[in-house]
Amino acid sequence: MIHWRTLQKDNFRDWKALAQFLEIDPSKVVPSPFFPLNMPRRLAEKVEKGRLEDPILRQFLPTFEEEKIVEGFSRDPVSDRSFQKTPRLLQKYPGRALLICTSACVMHCRFCFRQNYPYEGTNDFEEELSLIAQDPSLIEVILSGGDPLSLSDERLKDLIEGLEKIPHIKLLRFHTRFPIGIPERITEAFVNILKTSRLQTVFILHTNHPRELDGDVFGALQKIPGTLLSQTVLIKGVNDSLETLKELFLTLSCQGIIPYYLHQLDRVKQASHFEVPIAEGLELIQKLRGCLPGYAVPTYVQEIPFENAKSIIT
Repeated sequence: MIHWRTLQKDNFRDWKALAQFLEIDPSKVVPSPFFPLNMPRRLAEKVEKGRLEDPILRQFLPTFEEEKIVEGFSRDPVSDRSFQKTPRLLQKYPGRALLICTSACVMHCRFCFRQNYPYEGTNDFEEELSLIAQDPSLIEVILSGGDPLSLSDERLKDLIEGLEKIPHIKLLRFHTRFPIGIPERITEAFVNILKTSRLQTVFILHTNHPRELDGDVFGALQKIPGTLLSQTVLIKGVNDSLETLKELFLTLSCQGIIPYYLHQLDRVKQASHFEVPIAEGLELIQKLRGCLPGYAVPTYVQEIPFENAKSIIT
């Protein structure tokens, strides 16, 4: 099997090369000086050639729509920097802390709320582990980024072993999109790290469209011990239809992955063209409740800065 790092090096990072591969008009693409293109080849291979509006391509291709300046959209829409204990440790909600493991990601989603985050830090997590150990109210640590699976198995093992030494930490949560782009990242070594850990693993897959999913993705995910959940961002032109969301959530549920959250778009600068009105989101959720089992319908939420939990939209 080809090593996942080798596959990652084959990502499309040049917009001209991607336009040529997908047979699209390069004049419709604008290179972003702020948030560069980064799209796994396996996702590019799922895009319909010549179709700029393809729902997979739309998530990754920088376009002139990003140049719109819209009131209410900002560089830090969820106020991450207000909750920093260190540049890599955030605590927004009681009982849990979020560790920004890395700035690296397997792909660059154009609507990413953390695309402007001021990533910094050393090569170790000693300061963050010390702060977590000093707060007995914490029971869960969330590994985020970037994407935590961008770290090597060795670095993840060291980090998890450090967390295991903190008695009050019981839960370890991963937020990742890696298996969608490079399922080969779920290595035997990584799985063994989770299987031998005393921490209960909660693995949350970020997926937005049913065509992102396939047998390779599910084959990789089924190796992971613990709880498997998914989260999705409601995105205009990608998944803002009953048929698309129904297929996505049913496909996940049939593979033992429970849809957890449907997120209202975080209003990050350069992403206003992706926003779906809340009224439309509520209508979609209501229709999903009428055609799917209750466990297959995610909770529709929005992150409102300085609230003590995700806000449920009703």
